[in-house]
Amino acid sequence: MKKSVQVICILFLMIFVVGEDNFLQAEAITPKDILRLADQSRGNLEGIKWKLSIESIENNDKQERDMIVSARGYDFLAELMKPAKYKGQKILMVDHNMWFTKPGVKKPVPISSRQKLVGGAAYGDIAATNYADDYEPVPLPDETVNGEMCRVFDLKAVNKKATYDQIKYWISINRTVGVKAEYYSVSGKLFKTAVFEYNNHISKENPSPFISKMTISDSLVQGNITSLIFLDNELMQIPDSMFDLNLLMNR
Repeated sequence: MKKSVQVICILFLMIFVVGEDNFLQAEAITPKDILRLADQSRGNLEGIKWKLSIESIENNDKQERDMIVSARGYDFLAELMKPAKYKGQKILMVDHNMWFTKPGVKKPVPISSRQKLVGGAAYGDIAATNYADDYEPVPLPDETVNGEMCRVFDLKAVNKKATYDQIKYWISINRTVGVKAEYYSVSGKLFKTAVFEYNNHISKENPSPFISKMTISDSLVQGNITSLIFLDNELMQIPDSMFDLNLLMNR
């Protein structure tokens, strides 16, 4: 009995001395566990709302979109606010199914998360990530990104509704957040790269990092850059009615 107590005390001492983040490097932590932790910092929470500003430069053409996103887990409702000609447009995703609507349309139109929203951003990029469930991770050798040691995973989509077929994903060992991603087509061709910043926090009570910016670079056309800027995130209860397709047109 004394020996068992000693072992437990040693484990707690390891967490205290080494730190929780470094303790995540233990072999007991699976790739799926690491992905779930990284998903939380990219919006996969029980209820959260944020403002999203998208700035895109594509073939020297600049475009902007401002929207408000309400999310619960991987489901979300986004309402476009700016520019004025897009105001009132809405995007709803529930259980990987996505719809689009705008003033004057009689019923929601089914769309795919893979469809282009603006610039290099797909509709799925405005959602919280669900990489832990949507992809099967294969660990690759650790690498350094901007001086930060990262776990690296090759992610293969487990269903056709995932936004991307294949992702190479770098997750900071110390912070357990995704810092870089490369996106590949089903044929294995790289078509865009993204880097992530985390200058926000989940809440005042929870100082864990929350995404503040996603910068997407077109791998085929140099100079095509799309930035997604996350602002004013706030934890809140999201009612079921928010994700009711029948109420979408009347909201």
